[in-house]
Amino acid sequence: MTRRHVLLVSTVSLLLGAAGAFARAAVVPPPAEQLAEAVSALTAPEMDGRRSGTAGGDRAARLIADTLAAQGLRGGGDRGSFLQTFRLETSSRIGAASSMELSGPTPRRFERGRDWIPHGGSLGGEVAGDVVFVGYGADFPERGYDDYSGVDVRGKIALALDGAPPHLAGARVSRLDKLIGAKRRGAVAVLLVGTDLPSPDQTVARVGLVSGALTREAADAALAAAGRTTTEAANALAAAQAPGSFATGARARIRVDMASDEVRSANVVGILPGTDPALADEAVVIGAHYDHLGRVDGVVYPGADDNASGTAVVLGLARAFAAAGGTGRTLVVALFGAEELGLIGSRHYVGWPVVPLARTVAMVNFDMVGRLQARRLSVSGGDSGSSLRALVSEAAQNEGIGIDFRGSPHSPSDHSRFYEAGVPVLFFHTDTHGDYHRPTDTADKIDAAGMARVAAVAVRVIERLATDARPVYAKVPPPTRRQGGAPDGAFLGIVALPRPGADGLRLSSVLPGTAAAKAGLRDGDVIVRLAGSPVDGFEDLRTAIGARRPGDTVSVLYLRDGEAHATSATLGTRID
Repeated sequence: MTRRHVLLVSTVSLLLGAAGAFARAAVVPPPAEQLAEAVSALTAPEMDGRRSGTAGGDRAARLIADTLAAQGLRGGGDRGSFLQTFRLETSSRIGAASSMELSGPTPRRFERGRDWIPHGGSLGGEVAGDVVFVGYGADFPERGYDDYSGVDVRGKIALALDGAPPHLAGARVSRLDKLIGAKRRGAVAVLLVGTDLPSPDQTVARVGLVSGALTREAADAALAAAGRTTTEAANALAAAQAPGSFATGARARIRVDMASDEVRSANVVGILPGTDPALADEAVVIGAHYDHLGRVDGVVYPGADDNASGTAVVLGLARAFAAAGGTGRTLVVALFGAEELGLIGSRHYVGWPVVPLARTVAMVNFDMVGRLQARRLSVSGGDSGSSLRALVSEAAQNEGIGIDFRGSPHSPSDHSRFYEAGVPVLFFHTDTHGDYHRPTDTADKIDAAGMARVAAVAVRVIERLATDARPVYAKVPPPTRRQGGAPDGAFLGIVALPRPGADGLRLSSVLPGTAAAKAGLRDGDVIVRLAGSPVDGFEDLRTAIGARRPGDTVSVLYLRDGEAHATSATLGTRID
């Protein structure tokens, strides 16, 4: 147990069973020092960015569970524990039976991991066919270039160099572009030639065919029957500044053995039973997501504001209410996993609630509340239930804090799952910043004093929700533009996160009513190109969107279940 762990979980002892026998004490909001210590513990090196489904994410969950137990809460998870587990995803790994061999004048069997490797997103199975060299596997119709002109790859194996034709200045061809192009032309497999073999977790986006990577030395063996090498073929393409594809005369057999593993994660759930017999069977959920992005390409994303800050506030509130002897209604303290992967943890909770949603009075969510400084506190969801606006306004006024009130409950965080299920919600937030989803979101930039002020407002709000008449749920249509102020920049309306390698952009979630939703994009789709430019990660998308204005229409090429689709999206403005 680390020192940070000890400092986070060591608190006063509680006897909750005696809560009803004594006068309830005043709720003392958590102090800044306590909140800062919690953020430091959650961003410690051993947490490794808290990505759900990883050892670091599991450590964070255990730390949070130990904290809730030490505060005297009851477990609200599986079999009386604090962990409510769920399936995160099914991952694929390359099995030992994967193999590749050449037949022809110089037969050869290639060694997996040294000469070649299947892509992580390859189809499983066995294919055989003639090998056709297709240059860079590129097609730029607007520039009169097509590596597939003059060759037929139907039923064959396409062999392509990595990169793009050097004489086409600024041209980019991604791995997914090459696979999609080959599949459209009928190839049964694609082999991409490069200096190094990428790890399978860098090539997980799936196009519906067998695919893999091949070293240059191994590719030379495939070209030997044609009397060529990869270097000679590349030099010929550069000299001609034109396609130069050809049949190699070699034949290959590729077998890809893919095995599946189930990856699991957990919500951490604690219960503080209600003290009023007339209200105790109803609940207020106090929630935040504890996960972040983990480690991407060897770099840790600490996630101090997103969302160690919200987790720290929720743990501080749990401690404060427990120390005071509870509230009239039951408090359910829920720290969600896999928010960054598409609100998966909160979706699971809503499907398997500790207290039925029909008896859940409200859900209060804290996501990125660590950068208040001189800003006003943003609170969304005021229109989702009767009396919520007045309740929050009164609490903020009593604490002397300015509020940026946004009535809409529609925004990409865990409260939206509860709202969709008919529960009024409030969302506390201190706005985005330049460190959002970057390795620079570190604990030293947290405004702990501001977090304490946010927690103080939340204490007043939760006390009222736990004792007053329950708010009546209200249906609020998704807004069509950002509320208040001048129009914001162009907005597609997706949530995504960095992943290892550069392999398209997988969508964690698509926001209702946005340009992405209207274009037909769904959770789990992989954007390959936007406005004609390759998208090999979030920064590519950010750049492409940033160069456009609301109202612009852009083309979108994307993958769904291994199949390529094209659509167009008319960009909107950001909604909250």
